[in-house]
Amino acid sequence: MTPGVGRETGLGGGRRPPPRRPPIALAVAVTTGWAALVSFAPVLGLLLAGFAIGGNGPSGGESFQLSLAGWLLAHGVALETRLGPIGLAPLTLTGFAFWRLIRAGVHTARAIRARRGRPWVGTLVVGGSVGLAYAVLGAITALAVQVPGLSVSVLRAAVTFAVFGLVAGLIGAFTETGLLAQIVPQVPAPVRDGLRTGLIAALLILAAGAASAGMAVALSGGEVAQMLVDYDTGLSGQIGLTVLCLLYSPTITIWAASYLVGPGFMVGADTIVSVARVSLGTLPAAPALAGLPSGAASAWASVLLGLPLAAGMTAGWRLERLRGGRRPGSTERPVPGVSWPALLTSAALAGPVAGAVLALACLAASGPLGGGRLATIGPAAMPVGLVAAGVVTAGALAAAAGTRLVAGARPASGEPMAEFVSRLRKWRTSSGPRSRKR
Repeated sequence: MTPGVGRETGLGGGRRPPPRRPPIALAVAVTTGWAALVSFAPVLGLLLAGFAIGGNGPSGGESFQLSLAGWLLAHGVALETRLGPIGLAPLTLTGFAFWRLIRAGVHTARAIRARRGRPWVGTLVVGGSVGLAYAVLGAITALAVQVPGLSVSVLRAAVTFAVFGLVAGLIGAFTETGLLAQIVPQVPAPVRDGLRTGLIAALLILAAGAASAGMAVALSGGEVAQMLVDYDTGLSGQIGLTVLCLLYSPTITIWAASYLVGPGFMVGADTIVSVARVSLGTLPAAPALAGLPSGAASAWASVLLGLPLAAGMTAGWRLERLRGGRRPGSTERPVPGVSWPALLTSAALAGPVAGAVLALACLAASGPLGGGRLATIGPAAMPVGLVAAGVVTAGALAAAAGTRLVAGARPASGEPMAEFVSRLRKWRTSSGPRSRKR
């Protein structure tokens, strides 16, 4: 008999059974456990390297537990210490752990063949399974932290890890099953363009914040060097402080972006660092804080405040260039692009999208560093998001509309100049004042 469709035959002509899929529990345990191990390894390595260079420190068991506590903090789990709660997450490790969990969602969906059958069901199963497995890991890690003067809420760790794993697992599963590629074309084009333009504007504002923060720290290089010397911890302490600043560099970037947007941020209770006012008390002796301004923005520094508007205008210019019928570097005549209402809708939508992205970033870059004054640190998400939404909307609308008007009055690539001048004269003649009859 001829083998059935979709069946494979062995060497002896018999039917070979299709490969069996691993159980979902086994697949999730392997992929999620590996993602957790890979994201935890840098925390443990940095802590052990610091103690090895310094020559003293806690025992091996306490070092391991401190590493677990740092790993929990990277996921947004607050640590209760004698000095108060510590909840300001090192966002460099946070992003690395989130990326590894996305890959865990991809590998889990691939292992159980979630693309076949009903992809929606498989995607939700993968996301929920990764979230559940990660919640168990978070609870076990919180129970394992038994350092004197340090405690972690097991319930909060489980809930935080569950949400963290669910979101990352769903992103990975959506990518692997192909549902994301199916959903995106069904979204209306103005909405897609607005989402993309808003995300680009938010990333440009964050890039401007990173450049401004780096420039401020570089200009305060002498103060940073003196601060490292005052610690008197030798080479190990200087390396540790430098690594700590690198771990919190995305946080400083978001703070600088909130400063450029306008509302600014706080470095403790009753403090403010904004364009109009700077009020600082006693600050933590951290080299990354050496670049903080000592007063309101000066005349030349106020030029930096136009960077968010420039980011919105750049995103709006890109929107019109990609959707206005002309392609950069093309020698062909322009094809009809999107209509004016669609273009303006996308540009107007970019502002709220950029504001929402920056507001979420501000939430991630906020948290306590102890009790008392240090209980309130970071930018206020709502004011930053609202101001950024307004600035980006104005910039995107102005740039998109202006670019289209200028492109409409300019000869197309390859069009002879004489033809363009002729068309321009006809337009002036037809739109000029009519001659009066005698």
